[in-house]
Amino acid sequence: MGRVTARRRVLRIRDGVVDQRPDTLAAEEPMEIRVGGRPLTVTMRTPGDDFDLAVGFLVGEGVVRTAADVVTARYCAGATEDGTNTYNVVDVALAPSVPPPDASLERSFYTTSSCGLCGKASLDAVRTASAWSVADDPLRVTPELLAALPVRLREAQRVFDRTGGLHAAGLFSADGELLVVREDVGRHNAVDKVVGHALRNDLLPLRGTVLAVSGRASFELVQKAVMAGIPALAAVSAPSSLAVDLAEEQGMTLVGFLRGASMNVYAGAGRVVVDEPALLG
Repeated sequence: MGRVTARRRVLRIRDGVVDQRPDTLAAEEPMEIRVGGRPLTVTMRTPGDDFDLAVGFLVGEGVVRTAADVVTARYCAGATEDGTNTYNVVDVALAPSVPPPDASLERSFYTTSSCGLCGKASLDAVRTASAWSVADDPLRVTPELLAALPVRLREAQRVFDRTGGLHAAGLFSADGELLVVREDVGRHNAVDKVVGHALRNDLLPLRGTVLAVSGRASFELVQKAVMAGIPALAAVSAPSSLAVDLAEEQGMTLVGFLRGASMNVYAGAGRVVVDEPALLG
């Protein structure tokens, strides 16, 4: 799998038995995103689907909205003194009609794989205005459909099977069909890769879909989903209070603690079709 994984020798201790053996790890490397040759941010990510990651990040920041907004995304040299192409720098060229990113988006230090908002110049820039409203999306889902999503997402995680160290984001149709899945050491990167794939295939807004994520639901993941026009986000772990607030504000359905047949619907419960007697009981 190339740079997606790495091998390291480890001392393994199991039930008192000690041996040495190679272990497969999820790769983590920095990737700088440039727009028109100008550095914008650096994120720690698992290599792979880097162009999707770069343009998906720009969707989440409100810079681009359609495939026509992006002219090219390419690897470029410049990360080393001798100019060698490390495949860790992606430069995105915008269409002439697309304004460059606002200076408030520039981050003074890198974005870690666990925190997509670190270094944000201003909290005022967090609530980016979306090009599409998800409040009126007619999506309806059943608890049974939602309960099946984590299993289907897990079955599609090829690299996780070898490393046990990656998050996943999967986009599902209203009938539970897996449309695209992406893995990464960072939750927000996995979502950016899904959204970037959709933008590069001119599929935005992603109406009538559900985004399932393998970890918790943070404020930023809700924002990224809203910016892509996704009306429902389902997470296997807990949401944050700010994530719930934003979901309610935007009219998004937010599901947390999605484990087996159990789940909590924190916002947008009207999209979840439940038996009325059970609800009343």
